[in-house]
Amino acid sequence: MTTSGPSRPNRPGSLLPLGLLVPAVAALALALGYPLVRQVILSLQEFGLAQQFGKPAEWVGLQNYRDLVADPYLWKVVVRSVVFCLVNAALTLVLGVGVALLMRQMSKPIRILVQSGLLLAWAMPVLAALTVWQWLFDTQYGIVNWLLTHLGPDFAGHSWLLEPLSFFFVATVIVVWMSVPFVAFTVYAALTQVPEDLIEAAELDGAGPWQRLRAVILPTVRPVLLVVALLQVIWDLRVFTQIYVLQKAGGVTRDTNLLGTYIYRLGIGGGDFGTAAAVAIFMLVLTVVLTAPYVRMMLRQEDAA
Repeated sequence: MTTSGPSRPNRPGSLLPLGLLVPAVAALALALGYPLVRQVILSLQEFGLAQQFGKPAEWVGLQNYRDLVADPYLWKVVVRSVVFCLVNAALTLVLGVGVALLMRQMSKPIRILVQSGLLLAWAMPVLAALTVWQWLFDTQYGIVNWLLTHLGPDFAGHSWLLEPLSFFFVATVIVVWMSVPFVAFTVYAALTQVPEDLIEAAELDGAGPWQRLRAVILPTVRPVLLVVALLQVIWDLRVFTQIYVLQKAGGVTRDTNLLGTYIYRLGIGGGDFGTAAAVAIFMLVLTVVLTAPYVRMMLRQEDAA
């Protein structure tokens, strides 16, 4: 007959970390949980302008979701938003990683100058930056039209915001320009942690620059790249200010709506807050679907480590 050894008594100090986490978890649950629950409830109601003045909201269940699923325009907006998100996220990552790699090769004075420029671009308020970009692409006085006209093609009086394709080209330029500094700084910080002896060993083994980048540098900073990619997908899917301001500056709203502006125009613009809440929940689910592969890769890499 075997007997188990004496159980180790619970030390009071072992519960201290959990106790310290309770206030933060409670505050986070209150700050994020209540708005989410309220949003779900709102999406199951018919909530318009009358309800803002005290009229009780009518419970409609899943009717708002049924109406949305049957609306072809919603799916156009969803496809448009996903394509815009993935294109912008990919361009931002490629350019950001490229700038970070270039900064690694620069001399210190040039690197400080480049970092200062990136920091100024990143710190510039969104509306101020959009004002500058609107002037650059202005139909009559924009320097872009002037430069292209002097290079050959006749772009005098060309409206960049009237056609959806050129509208999203301008929006992509602005969004990527605002996002590249974050990626460049983050990836550059990760590159400074790559062991130099590892790179030198690969060079001694005959690995060229591209081989060192692909086999040594990028695998080392892969966890940072996954986090940055995850954040970029989330941010680019819920982009709002850039699209809204460009629409006000001359874009055709119906042909250029993304999910963010569509929710705004349903709720604030149209007074249909119940349907707007349903679209917001739909956008949340779409965000989870798009980011799930990145989260899975991060967890898999953490388990492997």
